[in-house]
Amino acid sequence: MCGIHGLYRFDGRPVEPAWLTAMGNVTQHRGPDDEGQHIHGACGIAMRRLSIIDLAGGHQPLSNHDDSLWLVCNGEIYNYRELRSELQAKGYQFKTGSDSEVLLHLYDAEGDAFVHRLNGMFDFALWDARRERLLIGRDRIGVKPLYVLQDAQQLAFATEAKALLALPGVRAELDTAVLPSYLQLGYVAAPASMFKGIRKLPPATLLSVERGQVKQWCYWQLSPQMHTGRSEADWIAQVRAGLERSVRMQMVSDVPIGAFLSGGVDSSAVVAYMARQTSEPIRTYAIGFEGGEAEALYNELPYARQVAQLFGTRHREIVVKPDVVDLLPQLLWHMDEPVADTAFITTYLVSQFARQDVKVILSGVGGDELFGGYRRYLGGHYARKLQVLPGWLRGLLAGAARKLPADRHSGLLNTLRLAKGFLASAEMDADARYQSYLQVLSQDLIARLLLKPGAAYDPLSAAFAQAGHEDELNRMLAVDMQTQLPDDLLMLTDKMSMAVSLECRVPLLDHELLELAASMPAAIKVKGGVLKHVMKSALSDLLPQDILHRKKRGFGTPMGAWLKKELAPLLRRLLSPEVVGARGLFVPTVVSGLIADHEANRIDGTDALLALMNLEIWSRIYLDGRTAADVAHELKSYLAA
Repeated sequence: MCGIHGLYRFDGRPVEPAWLTAMGNVTQHRGPDDEGQHIHGACGIAMRRLSIIDLAGGHQPLSNHDDSLWLVCNGEIYNYRELRSELQAKGYQFKTGSDSEVLLHLYDAEGDAFVHRLNGMFDFALWDARRERLLIGRDRIGVKPLYVLQDAQQLAFATEAKALLALPGVRAELDTAVLPSYLQLGYVAAPASMFKGIRKLPPATLLSVERGQVKQWCYWQLSPQMHTGRSEADWIAQVRAGLERSVRMQMVSDVPIGAFLSGGVDSSAVVAYMARQTSEPIRTYAIGFEGGEAEALYNELPYARQVAQLFGTRHREIVVKPDVVDLLPQLLWHMDEPVADTAFITTYLVSQFARQDVKVILSGVGGDELFGGYRRYLGGHYARKLQVLPGWLRGLLAGAARKLPADRHSGLLNTLRLAKGFLASAEMDADARYQSYLQVLSQDLIARLLLKPGAAYDPLSAAFAQAGHEDELNRMLAVDMQTQLPDDLLMLTDKMSMAVSLECRVPLLDHELLELAASMPAAIKVKGGVLKHVMKSALSDLLPQDILHRKKRGFGTPMGAWLKKELAPLLRRLLSPEVVGARGLFVPTVVSGLIADHEANRIDGTDALLALMNLEIWSRIYLDGRTAADVAHELKSYLAA
């Protein structure tokens, strides 16, 4: 696990070692244990290493027997032992015990098709000196990020966008064309980034540069083909076997390993299968919040404690009241791009806590997207029930819903918030209804909010156009696989864990498990209004019923409540008409209206306001060139005043 970076000069100018060193210094947190670089004329590749496998011998860049191939790789290859044995049987000689070295010899044996043989999370850069060819790539689902900058002089790449800003002549500029999609989703979807001129390499993508010619192609995608001939019992057995295999593969490590445990179905499943693989107690880590009703809604510690006791884990808990004002600038610098998902704060805090003991952690991220775990997946189920009511009554309910209060940080108001959103979209077609559930701000509101509205890329519509599935649920799952999962959840998981030099693995996103879930009929995943039916059935002999069927909570913070109370002065100063006007992106009166509506519970504006706040903090750091510490000091002065 590490951070990789490098560049290829189209103008033939030799790569300076200092350029690579500068890029690596920016991402030292990703690899505090080691660093290295290899330069061959106009191409240079480099890395910062966090040592996980072959601690002594896994220095990178790695090379083959005659130094004609050079590699830097970020991530883990879980099937490297099988691949290594196969390659050794063909006569390949290995210099190290590193999992990454198999990429070198597999490329030599099979060419670009080698990537199909890999089971893992990774991004890599491979220099083929024989062909003077650079090849970079990213894993199938996008667990590990990779940014690319290309202009007339060079093509540069890095695991984190900020490393590209360390190159001579490169400066941070906002790409205003991505603002509409950012406001719609609360994150920037690939291939765009918030930086003008810097893009994300999409998941499952390879890019080559050979003699100045750039080519990019997708090497894998999930098939929309359903397997309808299997019994439910067969599906359950296959899910159970897939979960056990994936967790077993991803426990390989030469350093201490642990697991995040919220007490939800996904993290509990990971811990359950980890416990079956070892006689030693699993190390588990959980987080809770101290405070009032809002904080209590996000406190899952009793459930985590129950699972920990069931499997005899070495369990540790942390209860926090985070210093959000101090954290936000620091974490947004690490994130590279602003997000509206408060899970990035929680993920950082629990990662920091776990890093006291371990260097590798397993997470339950991905189970909801594979097997249908979000409440929004039931929209069609309840919309069909609503259709039996007469039209006049449905209209009456929709009108009444518009007047309902909305707040996610109170049990009653959160129920009313969900009902309000459902009734407002119940008459839409399936795709439009689902987009209404996902959006942070509506298209109409975005048009009123932007000072310079214009045509922009719409990631959700593009994802629906590519979804391919006929049934509603699998279309929704396919859209999430292309958008929210890689560009929000996996991005923040990677950036926040690596901010504290912690490697986070996601066994529920093993690509063979993904392919199994993608081929599963919707009625097996969600049955009779029961979310994750097949996964819960597969776990019924491992986890108690109250864990399997407990009410779902997101892995976030009660930010909306804080914005109405202790963080209200921060919100009003960051999004004041003066600040908004000076930044020149949004209409100040529309922003002020959003704040007023949130404070009055007319809307739950948590995500929308956090998207705007975080964009302003991000702008102060990246566009205004200030340090995170300086911005944090300024934000604290707002509260003190």
